[in-house]
Amino acid sequence: MLTSLPPIVPLSIAIVCEVIATSFLPKTEQFTKPGLTLLVLVGYGIAFFMLSLTVKTMPVGVAYAIWCGAGIVLVAMLSWLFAGQHLDKFAILGISLIMAGTIIINVFSKSVSH
Repeated sequence: MLTSLPPIVPLSIAIVCEVIATSFLPKTEQFTKPGLTLLVLVGYGIAFFMLSLTVKTMPVGVAYAIWCGAGIVLVAMLSWLFAGQHLDKFAILGISLIMAGTIIINVFSKSVSH
């Protein structure tokens, strides 16, 4: 059933799960908090499983670039909004370039099946 979905569906699920897991990673306090540790491990597990479904129909390099790019941007935004982490102008510029690259791949690349 999941393999018949367009690749953007499992890729989106992979991104969301990875962002949730990464956002909660500091809260595990080096995996000493069992509940949060389980959340992080399950989040990463689902993310990698969904990524494995994605690469059945999308080139692994493209899928990984989108996954990483979106994850970096979203984790940085959530860290800024909810954890009070500050980004200087160079961090913002770098993250903006990553976001631009992810958008360019999704909109213009023929390697991504739409």
